[in-house]
Amino acid sequence: MKIIRFDSVGGASGDMILGALIGLGVSKDELNKELAPLIPEHFHIVTDTKSSYGINAGIQAKVDIHEHAHHHHGHDHEHKHAPEEEHSQPHDHEHSHSHGHHHHEHSHGRNYKDIERLISVSKLPDEVKDMSLKVFYALAEAEGKVHGKPVEEVHFHEVGAVDSIVDIVGCCLAFYKLKVDAISVSPLPTGSGTFECQHGTYPLPAPATLEMLKRGLQTAPTDEPFEMVTPTGAALLAIWPKADITSGSKAVNSADSFGQREMKNRPNLLRATLYDTEQISCQPDSSAIILEANIDDCSSEIIGYTFDRLLESGALDVWITPVHMKKNRCGMLLSVICEPSNKEKLLEIVLTETSTLGVREQLVKRHCLKRRFEKRETPFGEVKVKIGTLNGKDVTVSPEFSNCAKLAREHDVPLKDVINAAR
Repeated sequence: MKIIRFDSVGGASGDMILGALIGLGVSKDELNKELAPLIPEHFHIVTDTKSSYGINAGIQAKVDIHEHAHHHHGHDHEHKHAPEEEHSQPHDHEHSHSHGHHHHEHSHGRNYKDIERLISVSKLPDEVKDMSLKVFYALAEAEGKVHGKPVEEVHFHEVGAVDSIVDIVGCCLAFYKLKVDAISVSPLPTGSGTFECQHGTYPLPAPATLEMLKRGLQTAPTDEPFEMVTPTGAALLAIWPKADITSGSKAVNSADSFGQREMKNRPNLLRATLYDTEQISCQPDSSAIILEANIDDCSSEIIGYTFDRLLESGALDVWITPVHMKKNRCGMLLSVICEPSNKEKLLEIVLTETSTLGVREQLVKRHCLKRRFEKRETPFGEVKVKIGTLNGKDVTVSPEFSNCAKLAREHDVPLKDVINAAR
């Protein structure tokens, strides 16, 4: 199992994480080639060596926008303008793009559906698409929560800009290329003070960043008067699967990635260390949370509707158990297992859709087989299958049910025949 440990003394932004992954061995030329068709604007990921506070030969990455390249010279940009022209858009202070570039992007912007469309029609691997969309959706949810808007109405400016899209999708593509299973994150240093935006003066961290930090990331406040963790950086670290660095793990590579701004009392540094763990038989994807509620005064139709909503909203699994409750009432135990980052959303669904007055919560550890997806040809057509691996051997094969059911209807054959053929 491969785990990346991120240790930060200077915060975390999208370009810092991207630089760290490139430093661990991902080719920036491959990233540029594979990301180029993603968006119509012309861009290029560039890297340079950087030294700070006696730490030499670190990497510094950024996204150059070609049509505004003449603005880049001489701008080690610190966003002295209002960090968010309209704070329904997360901002990423570590980017070194120009004011001119900001003006261009702000005049167009992109909403979540725009970005979803760009990613969905791309030729990127399905795993990269899925991971990227989870990050963007989390950011849209955060902004929607801050401003009281549904995800579909959140209009990205900074995160919809070229460099932020390249940072997020590029990081997810690099994560995929490194064949990483999970990450571990140190407490993230957050800056102090306030920043100005269209809606007034806000304390740091910015509201969207704070929503991401609340998804299970630890913080270590500092006296640096800057934004140190950006919404983009926090979202990537919050959404990626987590695992612990276990005893016997081996550090196989490391990289020091620097941000664009110079800190007052420390290097603006994010270190990434790649570990191979000894626990290769079973993959501890992450900690998970089980939410449970005893329900005895809610119709089966409502429970069924809630069941579907929970799964559609990202629950890892949902199940219902008949129980005998106080006063001899027959009831149901509704159980939901989810990632910690998704707890609040699913908790809200249970509390608003059912009649329960309370929900129990417990933290558990999941151990999962490593998995991959393949497409297999059968006499009835192509079937997508999920394969579970233990100690390097395939031990389970699960054909996609809906895929098999569709083929069974089309060919008027028993469903089990299609499933067996796929296996």
